[in-house]
Amino acid sequence: MPPPADIVKVAIEWPGANAQLIEMDQKRPLSSIIREVCDGWSLSGSEQFALRYADGPQLYITEQSRGDIKNGTILRLAISPARAARQLLERIQSHGIDARLEALKELAKLSADPTFAAEFINMEGIGTLARLVESGTHFGEMLAFTLTAFLELMDHGIVSWDLISLSFIKQIAGYVNQPMVDVSILQRSLAILESMVLNSHSLYHRVAQEITVGQLIGHLQVSNQEIQTYAIALINALFLKAPEDRRQEMASTLAQKHLRSIILNHVIRGNRPIKAEMAHQLYVLQVLTFNLLEERMMTKMDPNDQAQRDIIFELRRIAFDGDTDPTGTEKRKAMYTKDYKMLGFTNHLNPAMDFTQTPPGMLALDNMLYLARVHQDTYIRIVLENSSREDKHECPFGRCAIELTRMLCEILQVGELPNEGCNDYHPMFFTHDRAWEEFFCVCIQLLNKTWKEMRATAEDFNKVMQVVREQITRALAMKPSSIDQLKNKLRGLSYSEILRLRQSERMSQDDFQSPPIIELRERIQPEILELIKQQRLNRLCEGSCFRKLGNRRRQEKFWFCRLSLNHKLLHYGDLEESPQGEVPFELLSDKIPVSDIKSVLTGKDCPHMKEKSALKQNKEVLELAFSVLYDPDETLNFVAPNKYEYCIWTDGLCALLGREMGSDLTRSDLDTLISMEMKLRLLDLENITIPEAPPPVPKEPSSYNFTYNYS
Repeated sequence: MPPPADIVKVAIEWPGANAQLIEMDQKRPLSSIIREVCDGWSLSGSEQFALRYADGPQLYITEQSRGDIKNGTILRLAISPARAARQLLERIQSHGIDARLEALKELAKLSADPTFAAEFINMEGIGTLARLVESGTHFGEMLAFTLTAFLELMDHGIVSWDLISLSFIKQIAGYVNQPMVDVSILQRSLAILESMVLNSHSLYHRVAQEITVGQLIGHLQVSNQEIQTYAIALINALFLKAPEDRRQEMASTLAQKHLRSIILNHVIRGNRPIKAEMAHQLYVLQVLTFNLLEERMMTKMDPNDQAQRDIIFELRRIAFDGDTDPTGTEKRKAMYTKDYKMLGFTNHLNPAMDFTQTPPGMLALDNMLYLARVHQDTYIRIVLENSSREDKHECPFGRCAIELTRMLCEILQVGELPNEGCNDYHPMFFTHDRAWEEFFCVCIQLLNKTWKEMRATAEDFNKVMQVVREQITRALAMKPSSIDQLKNKLRGLSYSEILRLRQSERMSQDDFQSPPIIELRERIQPEILELIKQQRLNRLCEGSCFRKLGNRRRQEKFWFCRLSLNHKLLHYGDLEESPQGEVPFELLSDKIPVSDIKSVLTGKDCPHMKEKSALKQNKEVLELAFSVLYDPDETLNFVAPNKYEYCIWTDGLCALLGREMGSDLTRSDLDTLISMEMKLRLLDLENITIPEAPPPVPKEPSSYNFTYNYS
C-alpha cells in the first residue's frame, strides 16, 4: 500500500552524527519537525535551527517551499537564516582578514537564497556591503565576493536600486574604467552597472555621467567572451534607457568609436564560438540600432516642405540627367508628370503624396536617395530599363521601393522592443556602416529581377511582393555572413527555385489525392506514428539540458532532465554548466514517477508563465514553455532552448501518457515519412511485372481501384 500523499521519506544530516531517516508529515508545522530532529541529536534551542537541501543550491526550506520536498530527498540541519545572517554580518566586519574573507565567501553563496537574503537585508546588510565597497580598502577575492553578494541580494528585488549612493556608483564605475583590474571584479562591476541602468531611471543618468560607451568599447577587445558579453549588455542598457533625443547622439558616438568593426573582428569573427548570451546581446544591439529608423519610418512627408520635395527632384535629375527642362510652366509640368510616371510613383502629379503613409514614411525616400547617390549606375539602370518598356511589364520603381521598405521594416521588426530569449542576430549587419541601406539596395535589385522572371504586370504587384518576401526570409534564415554572401544566397533563390521549393513542400499535402492513395496513406499512418513515438521517447531517454532564466540572464544556470530507460521515471537535477553529452542518472538527484504525472501544460497555461511579469512574458518564451503536472499538485516547469526541443519534449510526454502527439514537428515528420513510404511502395507497384493479357474492352474512363499487400 503506497504511503499517504502528505508523508515524504527523507534523510537529515548533521555534521559528526549519523543521518536520521524520518517520515515527514507535511501537515505538521515545520518548527515541530525541526524540534523532533534536534531532540534526536540532543540539540537544544531548536528555534535556532532550520532545514536546508543537502544538494544543489542548498536552499532553506520554509513553510511556503516545503511542498517541493520529494521522497528520498537528503536534507541538512543548519543554523537558522536569521542566526546565519547575524553571524556573517559580525564576521564581515571583523578585523581578521582571513575570517572576513571566509565570511564574504560564504555570504556570496548564501545570498542567492531568498529566505536568507530577506533576513540579511533586514539587518541593514546591504548598507554594510556598500560601505565596504565605498571604503576602497577591499581588493582581489575579498572585493569579488563582496560584489557578488551585493548583486545577488539586490536581484531579489527587496530593496530599491534608487537607494544606492553616488559614491558607490563612482567606486563601481572606477573598477570598470581602470585599465588593469581583476576579471571577476570587472565582470561583477559591469553587471551591477547594467542592473542600475535597467532598474532605475535616476541611476541611468548617474551611470551615464560616470561611464561612456567609448570606455566600454575597450572591454570588447579582450579575449574573454564573458567580459565582452557584460560590456555589450551595459552598452545595450544605456542605449535602451537613453532619452529619445540622446539615442541618435549615442549612435553617432558608437560609429565614431568603430563599435561595429570592433564587434565584427573581436566577437563575431573571433576564434571562439558565440555563446547563447552573447548571441542574445548582439541581437538586442541589432534591434536597438534598427529602432533608430523608427522616427523616419513614422514621419509623413509634408507635400509643402520644399527641402523634402527637392529630394524627389534629385531622384528625377539623377535618373534623367540628360534631359533639359522645356520652357513654359505647362510644358515643364507635363514633362515632370511623365518623368514621375517613369520613376514608378503612384501619384504622377504630386509624388510627395506617395510618402504620406506610415510606415514606411520618409524612410522609403531615404532608401531611394541612398540608392540613387551611392549606387547611381544601378539606380539609373533599374529606372531606365523599366521606363522604356511598352509591354505593360514595367516594374514601377517608386511604388516597389516604398512597399519594399515597409516589408523590410516588418521582417526586421523595426520599432519593436527586443524579446527576451531571442538570439536571432544577423552577422552581415555588422559588416557595413550603412547596413540597412545596403540591405535595401540588394533587395530592390532582387525585386526588379524577380519582377522580370515572373513577367509581371501592375496587376501582379502583390504576388511579386509575396515572392520577394519569401526570397528574403529564406536567405536571412541561412545567416549570410556578409552583404556579398546575401547576394549569392538570393541568386540561388530565383523565382523558379521558389516555385520548386513550394512544390516540394506541398508534395506531402497535395500529392496523390486519389481514393486508393488516400487508403494507402490511412493504412501507413499508424505504423509511422508509432515510429515517431519511439523516436520521441528515445530522445527523452537521452535527455536535454534546460537553462534557468533568472533576473540576470548571464548567470548561466542549467538543469538536465531525462526519462529512465524503462520509461517509468523522469530524472532531473541542477548542473553547474551546460553538459557536452549525456548526463548519467546518478548525477540527477530528483525524480518523478511517470505514473504520478497528470497532464502536460503549454504556453500561457504554465504556472511559471503566469508568474512572470508582463514585460518578460513575451511571445518567444511563451512558445517554448511547458509544465508537467504530477501528484499531488506539483509542477515541473520547463522553457525549451528552441522550438525543436519543445516539440520533442511535449510530443514525448504526450506519448508517455498515451495521448495524441500534436506538435507542428510531428505533423511535418508524419507527412514527410508517409510521403517517402508511399513513394517507395508505389515504386514497388510500378516495378511489378504484369503478365500479358487480351486487350480490355474499351469503356469510359474512371478511377482505377487496386489492392496491394501493404505488409
